[in-house]
Amino acid sequence: MASVSHRGGKPNFLEAEVIRNQSAFFRAECKRLISETSKRCRDLQNDQTQKLDRRVKEVQFMKTELELKLEEIVVETDELILLQTRVAKALEASREPLRVTLLCVEERRKRGPEMLQDEVDRELLNEREVIEGVASALRRVSEQIREQIRLNRSAKYTLEQDLKEKSEAQHADLSCSITPSHAPKLQQPPIIGTAQQSLLVSPKQWESISHVNMARAEQQKANSASLRALAEALLEQTFTDMQKQLQATAAAFQLHVQEIKSAKSQMEDQLAEILPELSSQRKIRDDLSVAIKETGQALAKAQAQLTSRNQRPSKELCSDPAQTHLLSEIQWLKASTSRLQKALVQSEEKERVLVRCQLELQHRIRCKADYLYMDEVVCGQHREAVTACRY
Repeated sequence: MASVSHRGGKPNFLEAEVIRNQSAFFRAECKRLISETSKRCRDLQNDQTQKLDRRVKEVQFMKTELELKLEEIVVETDELILLQTRVAKALEASREPLRVTLLCVEERRKRGPEMLQDEVDRELLNEREVIEGVASALRRVSEQIREQIRLNRSAKYTLEQDLKEKSEAQHADLSCSITPSHAPKLQQPPIIGTAQQSLLVSPKQWESISHVNMARAEQQKANSASLRALAEALLEQTFTDMQKQLQATAAAFQLHVQEIKSAKSQMEDQLAEILPELSSQRKIRDDLSVAIKETGQALAKAQAQLTSRNQRPSKELCSDPAQTHLLSEIQWLKASTSRLQKALVQSEEKERVLVRCQLELQHRIRCKADYLYMDEVVCGQHREAVTACRY
């Protein structure tokens, strides 16, 4: 800056004018700079506020999408948990029918190894196979449900973390948008280094992260819905299979009980007919014994008469009608005694056959009574409370 000089003791007014003009020009430039800076600052802040508001809305929109997806996965998981409970109850309910089936199988094995396998045995074995197959299928689907619940919860956790971070970012942007430029206690923030700058993600990457999280949740939701449909179908199918097999086994038991009762009744009728026949056969055997005794006595009498007549004097040994009749009587009595003895042997054999038949019938009737008690009472009581239930 030029200084005021004196020539001959007088000030240089020209230089003073220049200095004053320069000062005024500088002041004008400063005012313009201040005005431009202030305007630019306001424009930048307004622009930043608009961008922050837009960003807050974008984050809010993304939060709404995440919250919707989170609600869906939570609802799906809750439904899956309820289904898991139903599957667990169905699996637990299969244990009692299986226990009863095995009890009936073991009970019927007491009939002995000589007993042939009947329709009830076959239905019981089918029943055991069906129940074990049902339990195995329910265990598999229970494991699948447990794993799907884990995957759903993992997707839920990812959405919750994303929402938490979105909320924090939204809160930060809201704070920035409402913070005045002349707020007290504002401090100069530290300068962000290049290392931190490299951690920043682009808007597309930011949006892609949430879309990936939501897509993962949507996929798990779809998988969960498919699994629920499968489990529902399995519960219905297992109920149908068990109900059908239980009914088939019950029908086999009922038919077998009717057959046993019918056979037992027929054998009792036969026994009722055998007993009087056996009594009659014993009576005829006794009658034959009496007849043989009486015939033997008559034969002895006739032989004694013949011996006595043979002792007549030689001139009196006449073949008269009495002698002829006596000889004929002896022959007839001998033949009759032989026939009676043969009939007695046959009667005794018939009696033995009838006794064996009586004993066999009585044994078979006792066996039928035991089988009837086994199937109708013992197995019937075991199976009384066994039913197929829907879950």
